Amino acid sequence: MVMEEGGQRDRERRAPATAQAEERRIFLELGEQNFDAICLSTYRTACKLRFIQKRCNLHLIDIYNVIEAVRDAGLNAVELNAGISVTRLENLVSSLFNQLSKRLPTTHTINPQQSTVLLVEFLLAAIECEPDSRLTVFSVKAMLATLCGGKLVDKLRYVFSQVSDPNGVLVLSKFDQFLRESLKLPTAVYEGPSFGYTQTLAHSCFPQQKRVMLNMFLDIVADPPQCLIWLPLMHRLANVEHVYHPVSCSYCRSNGMTGFRYRCLRCRGYQLCQNCFWRGNTSGSHSNKHQMKEHSSWKSPATKIGRALSRTLGCVSSREPPHPIYPEEPERTLNLANIVPSRPAGNTSEAMLLSSSARESSKSLAAAQRMNEEHALIASYVNRLQGSPRVDSPSRQDDEHKLIARYTTRLAETEGTGVIPTRSINFDANKQKRELIAQLESKNREILAEIKRLRAEHDAACQPSPEKGSTNPTLLAELRLLRSPRG
Repeated sequence: MVMEEGGQRDRERRAPATAQAEERRIFLELGEQNFDAICLSTYRTACKLRFIQKRCNLHLIDIYNVIEAVRDAGLNAVELNAGISVTRLENLVSSLFNQLSKRLPTTHTINPQQSTVLLVEFLLAAIECEPDSRLTVFSVKAMLATLCGGKLVDKLRYVFSQVSDPNGVLVLSKFDQFLRESLKLPTAVYEGPSFGYTQTLAHSCFPQQKRVMLNMFLDIVADPPQCLIWLPLMHRLANVEHVYHPVSCSYCRSNGMTGFRYRCLRCRGYQLCQNCFWRGNTSGSHSNKHQMKEHSSWKSPATKIGRALSRTLGCVSSREPPHPIYPEEPERTLNLANIVPSRPAGNTSEAMLLSSSARESSKSLAAAQRMNEEHALIASYVNRLQGSPRVDSPSRQDDEHKLIARYTTRLAETEGTGVIPTRSINFDANKQKRELIAQLESKNREILAEIKRLRAEHDAACQPSPEKGSTNPTLLAELRLLRSPRG
């Protein structure tokens, strides 16, 4: 309750004129698109949310970027029903777009501050569209996961990690809560009557299913019930935005279509572009009651004949699986208590999506251990040089030079393969480990430089000279200095 009151005070302290102006701005721009002229509510909702997604630059952020930002903000260890302040929401969204601006090429730049203001105001408008609604951790996760870009199957896997128990079984009450939060997005764009939340939605999505696992959840939601049918359509809209069909529309007579193409199954050769079909435009004997087939790509007649023959001969499968088959039980996370600083554990299935970064951290620690072993090997070589009998003979010099060559080669191999990937470890959280590894690298470079200098002096000493007859005292002095312990 204290956190909610703090969030309310934060909202009141914000500049009301600027906030309301930005809020009006995004909804004014949405109204200028004339999406309300689309007759079909599913396409109308998907188009509106796709516009919001692109206007806020969320189409450039995938679910893995959202997971990373949530973990950096510490929200993965907070109860899903806990309230958060507007300031914390702004920091989370700001980190999302700041990291995005660093990843984008120089030819494609965004304004992180403007994107943050637009997205935060839209999320707050979605929260406030229902009475007695409050800003919680789960509402932020649900709406960001729904609006972000990337693959639909990855987003659904993350949603399942939030609405399932540790055994990987769907908790219906949590899924009902996800529907309540995600359906605030259509309500915010004035599509509440078509896709508003009702108390029976969760049960209607999984009729007579007592135990819903990950793959069953993906099968049902990927071919969704009516309440979520706009979600996969929004992804299909993103996939066909730049698809070109080299045919003319039978109504507007435009040369070529972009996006979806609709072909009448009764009127021969009658095709409509997406704008005409969505707005119910017809001409000639065609009627809106005729069945239409939606096409998301263009195939030439020759390609169609080839694929038909391939299906007839059994060369091409009739239908591909909608998604890969994932293991039903959540993957156990690695025990990194002795490698990285301890952090509160989040959901088990959520940690499965980021387990690859933990494996990279363990590889980095192994590389540091190998480098430490190389330093011990160098010291043993130098001890052998100093501990052997000092007989001024050509064989004595040859043995010394062979030992120098051996561990010089060993150092060269370490330099080529034992470089520590410092970026894969969180050094800011453990400064002592970073300093230790930096010291090891510095000593390695110093020893390698000294060995190269010794080899150069040896090569110079091996040149024919009338004074050559005894061991080079300078070389022995350098070897003693090399063997001495370093602080």
